[in-house]
Amino acid sequence: MVIVMAPAGGDSDVAEVIAHVEAAGGEAFVSRGVNRTIVGVVGDERVLASIDLGQLPSVAEVVRITSPYKLVSQEHHAGTSTVMVGGVPIGPDTVTLIAGPCAVETPEQTLAAARMAREAGAALLRGGAYKPRTSPYAFQGLGLAGLRILAEVSAEVGMPAVTEVVDAADVDVVAEHAAMLQVGARNMQNFTLLQAVGGVGRPVLLKRGLTATYEEWLMAAEYIAQRGNLDIVLCERGIRTYETATRNTLDVAAVPMIRAMSHLPIIVDPSHAAGRRDLVLPLARAGIAAGADGLIVDVHAHPEAALVDGAQALVGESLAELAAVLQTMPALMGRTLAAPLPA
Repeated sequence: MVIVMAPAGGDSDVAEVIAHVEAAGGEAFVSRGVNRTIVGVVGDERVLASIDLGQLPSVAEVVRITSPYKLVSQEHHAGTSTVMVGGVPIGPDTVTLIAGPCAVETPEQTLAAARMAREAGAALLRGGAYKPRTSPYAFQGLGLAGLRILAEVSAEVGMPAVTEVVDAADVDVVAEHAAMLQVGARNMQNFTLLQAVGGVGRPVLLKRGLTATYEEWLMAAEYIAQRGNLDIVLCERGIRTYETATRNTLDVAAVPMIRAMSHLPIIVDPSHAAGRRDLVLPLARAGIAAGADGLIVDVHAHPEAALVDGAQALVGESLAELAAVLQTMPALMGRTLAAPLPA
């Protein structure tokens, strides 16, 4: 059950609703959005049937939701939500490009990649300061120094930063330096981390786990929403299959399926799905054609020298081709390309 509070309702009204829910034996979770406050209620059918709040003047609507993911479901909010990231929209009216280096290496490298990304049409800057790697001997990122570089470059080029957080203990410091926090595929079911990012007051980019079902993915998003944060963007980044020709297999069907199941925006990551530069553009086109709300891609001025994932980073002609795609395909889908903020 989801209880939508009236716009004029205050904290005392929310407290009254929570008291009614707990008195009936249910558990209440408050989510405060920009325009409204909602109270999610969890309990068995007997408990839900005993809760009658429709007559309270502070309650605008009571919605019974049958799916296990209450707050992120289509039943809770019909259509697709728009998430604002530092003034940049990700939602059904736009195609938003998030681009930049997979890993922050140096100030010069990050700035060069950011300028290339903006020139190609990117409105948000990606860059990893913390890099969870399969090998313990691989480059793990610069940590706090990388965050500072990313924040400085973000301010210089006028592109809000998106970066990954891998530990609940680092959430606050990452939030100080970035406009959007990313939870990577390996951490999709790190529930302590999901709860931490849900309570920090920043939009969250939640990548799909390597073997996660759609429901598992949405249940992970529910952990974030349950802590009061509905500013969640899902990212299909490829799943593990028996195919070895590509790094992962991009599940294009995830885009329309998630659209039918959830109101959260969804973007695709063709870079990590393919692991190969020559496949990034075809997969990007497929994602946009399927209805994705945006793309997140790797960009590097010198991919042959990149410390992380150089083989998939766009540069030169491949980046120009992406820019051309973004000038034509969004209009075919009835959308516009999300414009960068003034530098």
